[in-house]
Amino acid sequence: MIPEQVYDELSYPGLPSFNITIDTLFAQKQVVIEAIKAGTEAYDLYYTLSRVPSKGHVVIGKGEAACIALAKTTGGIVASNNLKDISSYIEEFGLKHVTTGDILVEAYEGKHITEDEGNTIWAGMRRKGRQIGAETFSEYLVSKYT
Repeated sequence: MIPEQVYDELSYPGLPSFNITIDTLFAQKQVVIEAIKAGTEAYDLYYTLSRVPSKGHVVIGKGEAACIALAKTTGGIVASNNLKDISSYIEEFGLKHVTTGDILVEAYEGKHITEDEGNTIWAGMRRKGRQIGAETFSEYLVSKYT
């Protein structure tokens, strides 16, 4: 499930390969683009997180807020590298959370990608300015296994 807000954020012209991948998965019915409907528990939480946070919290982005709201109301998992903005909510709501590193490690352990392919993906994300931790996937793997 991909929140509509996240799909919209990632549909910028600068991410054509992402758009093609998601649109293909959507056409094959492997992912669903999920709208948050007004009047639902998910909408109320989304609105609070993205517009009027409770005391002690800051406003977070619409994509992060949508992920958290849908994960909390559907029992889903939040996939995000934006730990700075979401960590307190992940803990407060007891949500499951994965990062790009976690997903790549799972793909590597499942033999869906090689370490070299993981390094290529990692390097591409770093070139695009993504904050994903270690310099390389190999370094990330070492830190996971030590």
